[in-house]
Amino acid sequence: QVQLVESGGGLVQAGGSLRLSCAASGRGFISYSMAWFRQAPGKERDYVAGINWGGSSTYYTDSVKGRFTISRDNAKNTLYLQMNSLKPEDTAVYYCAADKWLGPVAGLSVDGMDYWGKGTLVTVSS
Repeated sequence: QVQLVESGGGLVQAGGSLRLSCAASGRGFISYSMAWFRQAPGKERDYVAGINWGGSSTYYTDSVKGRFTISRDNAKNTLYLQMNSLKPEDTAVYYCAADKWLGPVAGLSVDGMDYWGKGTLVTVSS
């Protein structure tokens, strides 16, 4: 069982930066692939970025490539998402999630994740 708690969301102007954190408690954080998803009002939850257990493999959806960086600190049981050059279309609730998926992190999906946090709201003003 893994419990996930996101933090770091807030209001930022377009072009600004935020760093989201996801603190994991419970057993076996290092054995999970981790991911960030986001859900804008009235839209489906989308896969944003993923990282494998050791941090050697990452995935980004096209709209955030070059602007967002996912990382993890297994010693601290924490997942991060550094978000730079934020745009109004990045406004959403951001969720971290964990899965014991051993395949390519590009294969992670909303339906397949084992554990979810409650989300943190990111609002980007124009």
